[in-house]
Amino acid sequence: MRKIVAGLTIARDGVQDDWMQPVFVLVHSPSVGPLTWAPVADRLRARGHESIVPSLLDVAEAAAPFWPRVVEDVTAATRRLNPDRSVLLVAHSNAGLFVPLLVTHADRPVSGCLFVDAALPVLAGSTPVVPAELLDLLRGKVTDGRLPPWTEWWDEADVAPLFPDPETRAAVTAEQPRLPLAYYEQTVPVPAGWDTHPCGYLLFGPPYDEVAAEARRRGWLVEELPGQHLHEIVDPDAVADRLIGMAQHLAATRAQRKRALPAESISSTVLNADP
Repeated sequence: MRKIVAGLTIARDGVQDDWMQPVFVLVHSPSVGPLTWAPVADRLRARGHESIVPSLLDVAEAAAPFWPRVVEDVTAATRRLNPDRSVLLVAHSNAGLFVPLLVTHADRPVSGCLFVDAALPVLAGSTPVVPAELLDLLRGKVTDGRLPPWTEWWDEADVAPLFPDPETRAAVTAEQPRLPLAYYEQTVPVPAGWDTHPCGYLLFGPPYDEVAAEARRRGWLVEELPGQHLHEIVDPDAVADRLIGMAQHLAATRAQRKRALPAESISSTVLNADP
């Protein structure tokens, strides 16, 4: 059987199926916790897609630099997967900065990278975790070297719309760590060549629209699903469906690059052709 995805045609066989349906590795920002991805992971599994959510909660207790702990936590989680499976890295928010290191240190093939309302790393060199103006704001919130939980940085009018209901808010806020200021003072190294893997960007809304524009300038797949910054807990069904569609597009892109097969111009709807 052939599979046609957004104008890209690939053959279906045992090896190619693995690239078409990798394990979704949902990476949360160290500023929050794994519950921010848990509903989407459940929806992906219900749709037949294996997914994991590595916990980065212990990053708050690591020593600077903090990025090695992020790599260790994600790699430890992926080691428990079937060794024959590839992975698709899906990073939300601040976790986007660690994607190049996760690609470089991966213990298995990486089929692609998706950034979800996320910060973008530079193509090579190093990326500061936060811009200088935000760092100045954070320094004023520090107590005993640590910041308050992320949702306490902002006004209630900004925080309340992030959550679908009081129960979800209570659970997500309860697991937030108090990160050291040093976490936000770090720069994250960016190995050159990480973006040779197919990449995509899923935008929820401002202020990440400018980041999505940069992803588009890089030639990446960019899609928008309007919502607040934690839209993955507000509408996990829509987010899961969008991730699946984007993953299929990235897999088809990779297959075309590797096999140099011609593309057909069709709609972005995924179609299964006759055998």
